[in-house]
Parts: sequence; C-alpha cells; structure tokens
Amino acid sequence: MTKNVDSLELVIITGMSGAGKTVAIQSFEDMGFFCIDNLPPSLIPKFWELIKESGKITKIALVIDMRSRAFFEEIQSMLVEIENTKLVDTTVLFLEASDEELVSRYKETRRTHPLAMDGLVTEGIRKERALLAELKAEAQVVVDTTDLSPRQLREKIMKLFKSEDTHTFRVNCVSFGFKYGLPIDADIVMDVRFLPNPHYIPELRPLTGMDAAVYDYVMSFPETEDFYQRFSELLLSILPGYQKEGKMNVTIAIGCTGGQHRSVALIERLSQAIAKQYKVNTTHRDVGKRKETVNRS
Repeated sequence: MTKNVDSLELVIITGMSGAGKTVAIQSFEDMGFFCIDNLPPSLIPKFWELIKESGKITKIALVIDMRSRAFFEEIQSMLVEIENTKLVDTTVLFLEASDEELVSRYKETRRTHPLAMDGLVTEGIRKERALLAELKAEAQVVVDTTDLSPRQLREKIMKLFKSEDTHTFRVNCVSFGFKYGLPIDADIVMDVRFLPNPHYIPELRPLTGMDAAVYDYVMSFPETEDFYQRFSELLLSILPGYQKEGKMNVTIAIGCTGGQHRSVALIERLSQAIAKQYKVNTTHRDVGKRKETVNRS
C-alpha cells in the first residue's frame, strides 16, 4: 500500500464471523492505531469529519461487522467515497477461515452464529460467505486464519501493517516507595533498600533522585554500581524473550523506602540504558508524596 506523506491511514477489518477480528483489532491497538469495533458504515463520513478536525489521529482501524445486505451496500458506497479522498489511504483487511475451522471455533466458544437464525452454524456460515464474496474479492489484503493461532495471526498482521516508526514492544520503568505499596501491574520488582539512603543526609533529604546531587550520591557506592551492572545485564538478556513470546509491554519496578531517592536515581539510569534498544516509558510513582504528607501535617 502506497501512503501519502500527510495522509490518514485507514484499515477496515472485516471478514467471516469467528475468523479473528477481535485478535486483529487488538493487534492494531498495540501498533498505536485509533480503533473502533463495529462502527456502522453509515457513520463513517461523520467519523472522518471529526478525525480531520482533530488533526491528531493519523492511523485508524475500524471493525465492520457485515451481517446484513444493508451494511454491505453502505460499506461499498463509503469505500468509493473514501477512495476518492486523497487524504485517506484505505486498506480493507478480510479475515477468512475454512468452514470446518469456523464450526470448531463456534463449538469451542458455544456462541451462536449471527446469521444462523435456526441454530445451524453451517447455514449461517454459508449465508455469510455469499454475502461477503464481493467484498472479499475487492479487499486489498486477505488473511486465511484456518491454521493460525491467535499469536501467529497477531504476528502476521504486525508484519503486514507495522511501519518503521511503530513501537510494538514497550518497557515501562517505574520507581516507587514500599511504604506506599507495590505497583500491582509490575512484571519485575527489585528492592534497593539495601543501598545507602540519602534521606539521612540533611542537604539531600528534600531533593529527589532526579537531582544531580542525589543521583551522584547514590551512584558513588561500589555496591550500587555492582547491583546496577548485574541487574541491567539480566534485564537486557531477558527482554528479548518477553518480546518473542508476544508480550507487548513489560513493567520493571524498582522500590526504596519512600520512592524519592534511590529508586528514582536507578530508574533514571536504567531507563536511559534500555532506551537504546527499546521504547521506554519512565514513571516515578511516589516522587512527590513525601512533600504532600509534609504539607498536610
């Protein structure tokens, strides 16, 4: 697909019910697309007006559920209108699967096919195939998910649609204070309360690990350097494994007593090292809580 320099990228996800549209929309969310599930085609023009007025959204993925002839006729006319707009690069992604596989998936989930009014899944699949035949023929990308696991489908979609500036794997680096509780979303937690505490240095107490004086103090000890080297080496060796297993983000949390000094300084250093290879978000969860407590008292 050839993209215009300043164009909006629109991916319309459709296809057979049970072929993997939910996995597909989740994959586009992970790639930074603005996603909407089951948007009626008649609302697409109004939706585009809002998008163009905002000027902030450049990648959109829409799931269109083609369950009636009326929807089919609407999407056909909307696609013609969108394709005549030079500001929009449109791709229709059609998800397919064999009848046998679709029947198996419906049996596993115990769901009823949306077009199987009499309860026969095979009849619903037959009707849907006939309804979507023309749209499938016109789709730019057709993916057969018969032999694909959800993870394999996710990988295939990302390979097809990921751009050079798309960061699908992120590392969240979080500092925190144990006195305020553990971060419940952390994948890896490290306790650095064994390191010398700047809190007991009067001139350092009001500062944080983002201040040079505290940062240099924390890093000045051999035990800090030894810990950092060992921990960073461990992390950089295991992060590729998380990525290979399809995990889209990993949260690394380092905690000290109050989340002001030691953990903040180490997260600052660790974030800079990891950012050389991965997209990183840095958060100092509790860095201002001590001041808030002092002000209240």
